[in-house]
Amino acid sequence: MSVILRNIETRDNEALAKIVRNAFIEFNVPQEGTIFTEPETDNLYQLFQFPGSTCFVAEEDGIVLGCCGIFPTDGLPDGCAELVKFYLSTAARGKGIGRLLMETCFDAAAKIGYTQLYLESFPELSKAVSMYEKAGFNMLPEQLGNSGHFATTIWMLKDLVH
Repeated sequence: MSVILRNIETRDNEALAKIVRNAFIEFNVPQEGTIFTEPETDNLYQLFQFPGSTCFVAEEDGIVLGCCGIFPTDGLPDGCAELVKFYLSTAARGKGIGRLLMETCFDAAAKIGYTQLYLESFPELSKAVSMYEKAGFNMLPEQLGNSGHFATTIWMLKDLVH
């Protein structure tokens, strides 16, 4: 496998929007109140031009497999960013690509100066939630910040080790 991780580019927008929306459909995750219906989902490259954010894309032989990013979501505590837009195509799952993307984001977040990462998820994505727990995320009783994603029901936080 010749998977490469790279920074997001404009040309990734269409493929990534399709991967994100396909995951919602595949796992029967609520679409309203999520990134499924946000216009930014069709323009992820532009979203990640925001200061303090970054996004990595996994690609193999020119085919986009998924992405994972860091974003300074409004309302999060100082030093905390959100792990966002973490989705893989069906064919890319179970191969360690997600773990690699996530760890790359951990390193990038620490280099930017973040000390914590927050994320939001759904029970329908239980394999992902399990991966987050193994990576050191802990469950929270309520949502942090102002992501605008009112449909999420799982909120997690991880302290980054510098």
